[in-house]
Amino acid sequence: MSDLFPTLRDCADEIGRSIEAHRGRGYSGLRESQYHLDVVADEVARRVLGGAGWRVVSEESGVTGSGPLTVVVDPIDGSTNCDHGVPFFATSLAVLADGELIVGYVVNHATGTTYQAERGAGATRDGVAIAVSGRTRLRDAIVAFSGLPAHHAGWAQFRALGAASLEICLVADGSLDAYGVAQQSTLNPWDYLAGLLVAREAGAVDTDYHGEQLVTDDAVVRRPLIAATTSLLGELVNIGPL
Repeated sequence: MSDLFPTLRDCADEIGRSIEAHRGRGYSGLRESQYHLDVVADEVARRVLGGAGWRVVSEESGVTGSGPLTVVVDPIDGSTNCDHGVPFFATSLAVLADGELIVGYVVNHATGTTYQAERGAGATRDGVAIAVSGRTRLRDAIVAFSGLPAHHAGWAQFRALGAASLEICLVADGSLDAYGVAQQSTLNPWDYLAGLLVAREAGAVDTDYHGEQLVTDDAVVRRPLIAATTSLLGELVNIGPL
């Protein structure tokens, strides 16, 4: 499976170059909340990944192509950050085979930091093995959310950084202790799948607040929760959706 990474890297690298001229241009007008840079990034993703003979499921263009492997891609995760100059946005690429999540690749274009994982082979940040923080108690934890929590539930601190794939990777490398969704926020598989494998391979545990299957290439909404340890996950589950 490691032979998949060169194509994923090529795709992400070309996306990173392609969007520079389009940052700050605002919405494309083609679809609600879609930026010009999203359109350009998606064109690259479909061309490179489809050219490799893979089926592509993209946030921006749905399903294209066919093949034995499916790549679920968010060409730019954190588009608003990217367009407004906030240095926290990524390309997220998750590879599925026969419905199984086998490879995850996430690159923060603002910093060049790269996370990757292969099922059963661990996870790395810039080529160095990573592991979760091991935090066990919510009162000691730094927790990130998609959306704004309705109330303080006892964590030490929280963050809302605006790019789910990267925030989940920060759980994987121990920078954050947990990541979830708040209030009515939801995520799609292209938002979290690549980061999910990175986190799992780094030792994280996960669930969905509503008990849904997280590994899917369907255009569905999910409410994932990823934590460094089972005990921390349990505390957050017991609180319920915030």
